Amino acid sequence: MRCSKFLASQRCSYGTLAGSDTQGGAGRPAPGDRYIEYEGWPKSRYAEGAEDFGFCSEKTEHLVSTESNNTHQIVVIGGGISGLAAAHHLREIAPQQDVVLLEATDRLGGVLETTHESGFLAEGGADNFITNRTSAIDLCRRVGIENELFNTYQARRRVDVVCRGRLEPIPEGFVVMAPTRLGAMLRSGILSWPGKMRMAAERFVRSRTPDDESLASFATRRFGREMYERLVQPLVGGIYTADPDKLSVRAAMPRFVEMEATYGSLIRGAKLERDSRTSDSGARYSLFMAPRTGVSRLVEALAERLPPGTVRCNAPVERIEKVDEGRWRVFLRDPQQSSIDADAVVVAVPACAAAALLASVDRDLAGSLERIEYAPCVIVSLGFRREQIGHPLNGFGFVVPNVEGRRILSASFSSMKYPERAPEGCELIRVFIGGACQAELTELDDATLRQIAIDELSDLLAVNGPPIFERITRWPRSMPQYHVGHLNLVDHVARRVASHRGLALAGNAYRGVGIPQCIESGEWAAEEIARDMVGPEVRRD
Repeated sequence: MRCSKFLASQRCSYGTLAGSDTQGGAGRPAPGDRYIEYEGWPKSRYAEGAEDFGFCSEKTEHLVSTESNNTHQIVVIGGGISGLAAAHHLREIAPQQDVVLLEATDRLGGVLETTHESGFLAEGGADNFITNRTSAIDLCRRVGIENELFNTYQARRRVDVVCRGRLEPIPEGFVVMAPTRLGAMLRSGILSWPGKMRMAAERFVRSRTPDDESLASFATRRFGREMYERLVQPLVGGIYTADPDKLSVRAAMPRFVEMEATYGSLIRGAKLERDSRTSDSGARYSLFMAPRTGVSRLVEALAERLPPGTVRCNAPVERIEKVDEGRWRVFLRDPQQSSIDADAVVVAVPACAAAALLASVDRDLAGSLERIEYAPCVIVSLGFRREQIGHPLNGFGFVVPNVEGRRILSASFSSMKYPERAPEGCELIRVFIGGACQAELTELDDATLRQIAIDELSDLLAVNGPPIFERITRWPRSMPQYHVGHLNLVDHVARRVASHRGLALAGNAYRGVGIPQCIESGEWAAEEIARDMVGPEVRRD
């Protein structure tokens, strides 16, 4: 969202990038750590008094500092969803504080960018958020847009996978890497009979608890190579755009590691959890939701809630320095205002950018942040008239296994997921290209990328003729790569940050890439800074 759209007096980094929504990873503090973890986030610098200051979706808006007369200058660097969530939450829990948000570009939202053109609504990044983590739903309620949320079309809730050149439905009940309905798996044509037998034998595979393990190793050990290559890899690849031989299963998919430890089998654990959910009362929300006018609506609503003068766009930060204990100086690349003195700083930018900003503050911290790698991605959004598409588009999209040798990662049928994404009689399809395993494709020019997307859709969906709408969005360093050892690295980062009063980090580089996790990281950072400003004594209103 452009700054001038919501407040002409505000001068509106680094956008925090939010990727596809997943169950994000959660680290575990090492013995002796002086912070407490809540929902995967280190809870506080303070060992005492922290338990009552964790995330609670129905209560965080009622957290009030006990020293409301003290005013401090707090700078939030980065106007993506994490930075906005941090600035907004600071206004909720510490309204007496003076907050300024610095965004390097001319708009807010980072990777969350909605385009309205010729009747099409195209997202430049994530197009929805998962609801089994309640932070995004709760934030929408608090900023007044809960009634603007759409559920996905439940009748079309199906995803296909490319299998030997054709689209095949992913078997009912298959959850990323845990089949809950063996009958559906056995009837599917995706796996050969030897592959099906090896998958079914997962119940008898002995559990083990290595310090960390790659997704490829974990899935292959539990289910065999064929199921990993044909189902697990493309589904996880569609989420993290990662190299599965490097991706940490504990960081990216901790739920399945816990299933193995608890039940001894993912098949057994997934079935028991499914049965438990089935016995509960009906859910209020579908698994995924999105604002009617696009995810940028949440960005706009957050910006509108901030007081005039809070947001400064076109305000890139050059570096941060520690003036003395508890005081900071933020240097801008702005000849009219070279620096801002602050009592606290929230750094809500990609890890690589955070490393550069903090290099003079803590070399160890900066070096650790530099170790978090990123993968590039390109999204090619194409609109077609319905009669141009031979496929019925009877689902939400499809994913592509690496073993298929194709040049795309996945495709999302946007107009099949939510209403009002395309004009009447038209369809909108988003094609994803690149990722860690095909990074070289993202360096191609727009015309070549467009042709790759059209060629693949023509082959798989029987698309005929040129698109009537197109938009190409490039994210050169969009998705943090949670490599094996990521949780230990992030725990070390948290300990280094905890040693600096008035400093907090937020974003998708640490403990989850989805919109809810980015919101949680921003709100945790706000709560941490509020503690630093008023001390550990915090009461609930």
